[in-house]
Amino acid sequence: MAAVARGYRFSVPTDLTALHAADLTIASVPSGHVYVRHLERPDGHGTSRRLPDPDPDDPGRAAQQRWWPPVMLRPQWAQDAEFDVFHVHFGFDACSPADLERLTRVLAARDKRLVLTAHDLRNPHHEDRLLHDAQLDVLMAAADAVVTLTPGAAREIADRWGVAATVLPHPHVVDFATMRRLQQARRSDPRDEFRVGLHLKSLRASMAPLRLLPALAETVATIPGGVLQVNGHRDVLEPTGARRDPALARWLERQAARGRIDLRVHDFLPDDALWEYLAGLDVSVLPYRFGTHSGWLEACRDLGTQVIAPTCGYYAEQGPVLSYQHDEHGFDADSLIAAVHRAHALRRQDHAVPVEDRRRQRQQVAEAQDALYRSVR
Repeated sequence: MAAVARGYRFSVPTDLTALHAADLTIASVPSGHVYVRHLERPDGHGTSRRLPDPDPDDPGRAAQQRWWPPVMLRPQWAQDAEFDVFHVHFGFDACSPADLERLTRVLAARDKRLVLTAHDLRNPHHEDRLLHDAQLDVLMAAADAVVTLTPGAAREIADRWGVAATVLPHPHVVDFATMRRLQQARRSDPRDEFRVGLHLKSLRASMAPLRLLPALAETVATIPGGVLQVNGHRDVLEPTGARRDPALARWLERQAARGRIDLRVHDFLPDDALWEYLAGLDVSVLPYRFGTHSGWLEACRDLGTQVIAPTCGYYAEQGPVLSYQHDEHGFDADSLIAAVHRAHALRRQDHAVPVEDRRRQRQQVAEAQDALYRSVR
């Protein structure tokens, strides 16, 4: 049986009785991340159970909030724990390639299967790619199955490692109830302004906001009702911030004083506040010069916020975006200007993925994920 979701094709078993076999126990690294939680079936009838993340400060108990650095990646934990499949998503940036080699040897000695979901083929937190490449070399060689989110990423994996990756699209990020509420609120709000957002977070290595900001501010200022909202964390933008970027902070402060931007400086936003903020934007601009996939993009699609994404990575394969030329080699301001004007022209359209489509997609991805676990067993 074939299932189709957002243009991606993936397979679940023709004999669905395979999905009702005995439960499998999955050591998912991590299990508490929203992406991983949304691999569970929305009807609650999954055939696999994920172990909770061990607390990094006390591995004998489950973590309530914090999962990083992942205890499950410690070779001793993998040696002692009971599970059927070991599934790596995130967190291995805390491990050296030698650490990962030790982990994979433990799994092989115990005849435990390893699944890797390759979210990032270039780590957005690393200035260069050498360490992440070395980590992926270890995991790709040892994995019994590799999953990724887009066909382009699968092609890159095939080219670089000779591995055939299964493509499963990114599930929703925003919970269904919030998604429905904020989608309905957007449809009932005949907003006159055109609010463009650029979110700096704590300024990952992949971000190059000062490349974009002059052209972005100039362009938004020419659009009737245009507002450029820039959000950033205190650690980057406040005078005493531990990771303050003086040039960026000065530029933003000057533009805010002139009324050219709506500058918001705050700490990490909890989910409820984050979804309200994203739903209040007409468009969100991703300022990345390198990267692979984006959960931020998926949250915007959940809420109906248009996305302007760079041409690096595989963002345009995740769903409909407006692209502009930006990568490690340079930035084309004209392409960004054109994308902003196009977003303004499309602002009255409904850009949200319907909630039931997201629910259906999640069910299909969960079934395909269960089938993959059973295929490696």
